[in-house]
Amino acid sequence: MDKRKVAVLIGSLREGSFNRLLARALERLGEDRLVFDLVEIGSLPFYNQDFDGDYPEAGTALKSQLRAADAVLFVTPEYNRSVPGVLKNAIDLASRPYGDSAFAGLPAAVIGASVGTIGTAMAQQHLRNILSYLDMAVMPQPEAYIHFKDGLVDEEGKVTRQDTREFLEDFVDRFVEWIDRQRG
Repeated sequence: MDKRKVAVLIGSLREGSFNRLLARALERLGEDRLVFDLVEIGSLPFYNQDFDGDYPEAGTALKSQLRAADAVLFVTPEYNRSVPGVLKNAIDLASRPYGDSAFAGLPAAVIGASVGTIGTAMAQQHLRNILSYLDMAVMPQPEAYIHFKDGLVDEEGKVTRQDTREFLEDFVDRFVEWIDRQRG
């Protein structure tokens, strides 16, 4: 079977982001079945309803990139008990104007990493609410809140702890199954 193309939105812009490392680890674990297409969201213009009549080129390009994917993976930290503003802005830009959402009907998965033990639970819950409204089929299980410590994932994307690697392998397996079921 062909590899499934997954658009990946990372809610952290930080160069050494734990969530960027986590996304790299997932890419490595799924490279035999998935092709990750990183969606760069840091330079997108702030969504403004005035765009609805004349959409900016960056918004149109974002929508095209998402529409070319078989699924979307959201990898996000938690800022102030919610999703980072840069991620929310990308979601708003790709889903507006009403009736022209690039997300509608796409399967999705949500995961996040934090130094805190319950790290991204609130952000993921908020994100799931948003994605549900956008008519995305969000993988319900496993919920994945990765307690990130230095060295958990090396720069090449290798997960150094066996229990975490096994959990993430299961996450990838279930995501592939979810994509196939939804796109079936």
